[in-house]
Amino acid sequence: MRSTSACDALNYAADLTALVFPMSEIAARAFVRGSRRQGESARRSNAMMRPNSSMQLTRAADYAVRVMIQLASLPSEGRVSLPSLARATGAPESFLSKVLQTLARAGLISSQRGQSGGFRITPRGRWASMREVIEAIDGMICLNICLMHGRSCPRKARCPAHPVWIRAQQAMLQVLSNASIAALAAQASPARSGHQVGAAHALHMPAKAARR
Repeated sequence: MRSTSACDALNYAADLTALVFPMSEIAARAFVRGSRRQGESARRSNAMMRPNSSMQLTRAADYAVRVMIQLASLPSEGRVSLPSLARATGAPESFLSKVLQTLARAGLISSQRGQSGGFRITPRGRWASMREVIEAIDGMICLNICLMHGRSCPRKARCPAHPVWIRAQQAMLQVLSNASIAALAAQASPARSGHQVGAAHALHMPAKAARR
């Protein structure tokens, strides 16, 4: 029996809709594209909630690390708006909003609504490790599914690769655990300070000079 996929279901739904509600070919194609985009959006949201067993971190985790470093490099009393964080990190604003919500639920940042609202790093977030940030988004980091907590592989006892997976994961987790957000922000600050001085100078320039 041929296995079905989400794409099969979407194509079937499109065919069925065409039978019940006849539409033009262009409209039908638009319907399928919209359904696929909704499915992809749902899959990205679910990816943020399940353990990551891939050899590559998710884009959400990458953005989370970027935004934490950005917030840690700013004065602790200030709050930053979503658009400003999106520009600073190069992340899509709509997707970054979901990442920020997850970080806030983990207690790594705080958010405040209103005209003077925005996002601010918490003391816990400032001293968090990269591992904590990544796991707040992706869940437990595992190089292989056999290393996941609660999972048991019948090949463990005789698998020559299993000890290698263990050592590789331990080495990676140690590196990520030893890299704190505060230390990374301190490294980023000198590179950013020159830009900030230039920006501050521009803000104090006369209006006519600034327009030039």
